[in-house]
Amino acid sequence: MYQVESKGGAIVCMLLSLFFLGTWPAVMNLLERRGRLPQHTYLDYTITNLLAAVIIAFTFGQIGTHGDSNFLSQLSQIHDNLPSVLFAMAGGIVLSIGNLSSQYVWAFLGLSVAGVITSSIIVVIGTILNYFLDDKINKAKILFPGVGCFFIAVCLGFIVHSSNIIDNQAKLKDFASEDSSKDLENGSDPTYKIKAGTAIFLLELEKRRSIKASGKSTFIGLAITFFAGISFSIFSPLFNLATNDQYHTLRRGVAHLSVYTTFFYFSVSCFIVAIILNIIFLYHPILNLPKSSLKAYLGDWNGRGLALLAGLLCGFGNGLQFMAGQAAGYAAADVVQALPLVGTFWGIVLFGEYRKSSKRTYTLLGSMLVMFIAAIVLLMASSGHRK
Repeated sequence: MYQVESKGGAIVCMLLSLFFLGTWPAVMNLLERRGRLPQHTYLDYTITNLLAAVIIAFTFGQIGTHGDSNFLSQLSQIHDNLPSVLFAMAGGIVLSIGNLSSQYVWAFLGLSVAGVITSSIIVVIGTILNYFLDDKINKAKILFPGVGCFFIAVCLGFIVHSSNIIDNQAKLKDFASEDSSKDLENGSDPTYKIKAGTAIFLLELEKRRSIKASGKSTFIGLAITFFAGISFSIFSPLFNLATNDQYHTLRRGVAHLSVYTTFFYFSVSCFIVAIILNIIFLYHPILNLPKSSLKAYLGDWNGRGLALLAGLLCGFGNGLQFMAGQAAGYAAADVVQALPLVGTFWGIVLFGEYRKSSKRTYTLLGSMLVMFIAAIVLLMASSGHRK
């Protein structure tokens, strides 16, 4: 079993995890904006998300000769490790529910703001829990100011979202009051490139995307966001309990689950819940999405490659986060919740979010990102070393 020993190695894992976990939502959101049903996308994503855990377990989990700590050895000792296995699987269940909810949140609030709110909830709740579960190995004087920066970021995220809604409403109002027949005619021409951030861009996007959020209450989006954030905030502490057995649920002499075995059980439960819920949503969709079927899903190859890529990115991102957490403390590893920095980059570059917005919105967005950068620096600086 390979272990990350140094603080520097843990930080490298955190940075890679931050990039992967910030990129996979952008890939998923891109497919939804192109009209692919989220149920189809999530089923594809789920397969490779589990595959990533299997690859990590059979490589890093089998390196060396650590006896009871190797993946296959621990897999055969499930009866001895059952309490830890249950903690791991509980963590996978809440993560799966959170990820599933996030697909719908992005349509309501946009990739940038939705990521800010959910990540900040994770840090405020999950990081505090992890700090105490890890026996305070992280530097509290640095860690908690970082948590405070995340909390300020979530407040700014609300304000940015409200400001952006006002900007979009103004664009649509001006568009409706002008003679827009020429623009509409050009917009139907395949050779005409619609500029991101314009009113016609917003109208065309709403027609094309699979989740129709326009006209629906913002409260729905915020409610789903908070539900996703609370679900996300619990999975890391549960993973921490599974690997370190702070409540002494294992019999004396039984080796703790390695981070790789824990991640495998975690991912298996995540996979099972995702498959069950998404098959239900195929036939009984929510938010007025069209019905689908397993046959339709199997025949839908439009965007399947990107969906499979998203699953790999998320799987390896989570694995790297847990490897860093086992070495430097799970509270510090929650720095990867600054993933909205990456998500905002992709949102602006790929989706044209915040194009042609007001100076007020740009100022608020900049302030929000500055708070995230400060949080990243502080949480990394608070890293400890697990004995």
